[in-house]
Amino acid sequence: MDLLAEITQKFGEHFHAFADLFFVIDGAGSILDCKTGDPALRFDSREQLKSRTLQEILPADIGAKLEQLISQARQHTQKTSFEFPLVLDGSEHWFDARLMETPQANYIVSARDITKYKQTESRMQRQLQRLSALRSIDLAIASGLDLSLLLSILLDRVTETMHVDAATVLLLETELNELKFAAGKGFFTNILQHTRLKLGQGYAGRAALERKMISIPDLNKNRTEFERSPLFPSERFIVYYGVPLIAKGRVLGVLEIFHRTPLHPDEDWLDFLNIISGQTAIAIDSAMMFKELQRSNFELSLAYNATIDGWSRTLDLRDRETEGHTRRVTEMTVRLAKIMGVEETELIHIRRGATLHDIGKVAIPDNILFKPGPLNGEEWDTMRKHPKYAVDLLSPIKYLEPAMDIPHWHHEKWDGTGYPDRLAGEDIPFSARMFALSDVYDALTSNRPYRIAWSKQETLQYIENQTGKHFDPRIVPEFLSLVNANGF
Repeated sequence: MDLLAEITQKFGEHFHAFADLFFVIDGAGSILDCKTGDPALRFDSREQLKSRTLQEILPADIGAKLEQLISQARQHTQKTSFEFPLVLDGSEHWFDARLMETPQANYIVSARDITKYKQTESRMQRQLQRLSALRSIDLAIASGLDLSLLLSILLDRVTETMHVDAATVLLLETELNELKFAAGKGFFTNILQHTRLKLGQGYAGRAALERKMISIPDLNKNRTEFERSPLFPSERFIVYYGVPLIAKGRVLGVLEIFHRTPLHPDEDWLDFLNIISGQTAIAIDSAMMFKELQRSNFELSLAYNATIDGWSRTLDLRDRETEGHTRRVTEMTVRLAKIMGVEETELIHIRRGATLHDIGKVAIPDNILFKPGPLNGEEWDTMRKHPKYAVDLLSPIKYLEPAMDIPHWHHEKWDGTGYPDRLAGEDIPFSARMFALSDVYDALTSNRPYRIAWSKQETLQYIENQTGKHFDPRIVPEFLSLVNANGF
């Protein structure tokens, strides 16, 4: 009676019902007997296996674990279970095994075939990895990254999830109808960094022109496309895929994949290649749109600022006595705002508001605006309306809403005696409080038809005396330091 028959007799026939593979080994792991419980599983050579140890036919790490399990089985210290792969009849199978000691001081490895479960698990892991890759691409798209950084992230995800050696993105320059290298990963050399292909030229050009995937399973037989690069053979690529990147019906470029060993892609792999190429196209389209929007916004901002400067220049041309006043107070206010810790994004609104602070004076009659002497009560009532006129002029312009505080309230005073709304303290917008210092300082140190300019020292003394009355006590020290340090 052989060993397995003897063991079956001792443990009972139910022993076979729960296993697909059996090994009987001694304490050193030498195979004494082996058998498959499933007729579909067959050893290539059962007799040859009996001359080897089980450790020799298992992967090295699992063989080492088996030796530990044998030791633990002797001491009955831990559960002696493990998983291992094994090639049977030319195919890899996975088994969930238990190690048991026999009365003869040998050991039985009783294993169930879990190949289908492992395949399902592996497929689920790949799907999770691919979903994670798509998620990271979505986040990169949403974050509005620079195109070069976005492509770098994309190619990282492509090579990781597709398990390929290298990948490139070629972008289509529509003016020239040429594909140009934009990013690459996984290359030993810079062979493709100067790639420029006309539509229809080479594999990538064909993929773009025909709007379909091009696959070359063996580049050794189809190397003509890359003969233009003498370094290409040193990369030792065997497999090539070129996938057109199409978004909103437009070809944006081509995703190229290279691998140095043969690939045997299944349907899932090819499906995911199409999915990730579609996601790459969306990412590129979004990045290009974002870049174009940035450029348009920058040009629009320049146009806005040019318009505002034009309005300010119109006021200067109308009133030669105050020419240069707007430029000076704007520069001074912006510098003070930086010292006071105003956010960079707010400075543009402060600059625009300061530039337009007196825009309401276009509605003031010339006989009042240019009167060489003091204004009477009625004339002052008219002059004090220029902040309201500024609001009437600017409020219909949506993009100037954040800049309205200075034109509207730059004549308000800390103690509430200013105009037009008699605001007091911190009810006065911060930008208007800063601007009031610059405006008064420049006005007093400039000549006017009705008086000569004050000295710098006289003006600074007046500002100190007006602290807590006209001016915010918290801002005055910073303003005085700015004027003294910069020689305004």
